[in-house]
Amino acid sequence: MPSTVIRRFLYAPGSRELTVEFVRGRRYIYSDVPPEDVQAFRGAFSKGAHFNRHFRERFPCRELAPADGGRA
Repeated sequence: MPSTVIRRFLYAPGSRELTVEFVRGRRYIYSDVPPEDVQAFRGAFSKGAHFNRHFRERFPCRELAPADGGRA
């Protein structure tokens, strides 16, 4: 089911970093995320609810600079 909150996410297993992009355009990198937590996230019916319960306050994060939206 598509999320109304999360646009996309990408996991880098080597660094254990989860990058999450929200539909409003904000992007965050969550550090030290175990692969089994990402698997559960992928399989969750509601990505937003799962994210709020299992990631938001549990892992350290930093916000990435806003994407330029394709502007030159």
